[in-house]
Amino acid sequence: MTTIPTSAFPVVNASLNAASAVLLATAFVFIKRGRVRAHGWTMIAAVVTSVAFLACYLTYHELKRRSGEPFTRFPDGAWKPVYLAVLWTHTPLAVVILPLIGLTLWRAYKRQWARHRKISVVTLPLWFYVSVTGVIIYAMLYHLAPTLR
Repeated sequence: MTTIPTSAFPVVNASLNAASAVLLATAFVFIKRGRVRAHGWTMIAAVVTSVAFLACYLTYHELKRRSGEPFTRFPDGAWKPVYLAVLWTHTPLAVVILPLIGLTLWRAYKRQWARHRKISVVTLPLWFYVSVTGVIIYAMLYHLAPTLR
């Protein structure tokens, strides 16, 4: 059995977030062009990608916790308030977006199109923001931060 080192998880997580963002943007273009079926399949792919991200994210944090290995910290300095501002908007929205995604999908599944559209105008931009800021947090924590130490 091959084990994945915990050090591989951050880039996998960022890649899954980036893929989700691309899929969400693509789905938005599809629906605006009236390509409903393509929109639906692309949204399903975005959900699968986001679920894979969440599974990897939770696995990574549990493995780090069990190992006692410290989490990567952002160093003090001029960039830290920027990092914290992104993190502090990303984190609560990541929690809020889960039930919104579920409700939006449920309404699509039930073919409640008017209600689906009504909530999707909130869900899509928040989900996109959470996906993009997830990538930004990764870049700041694993690429910017080491240059500041």
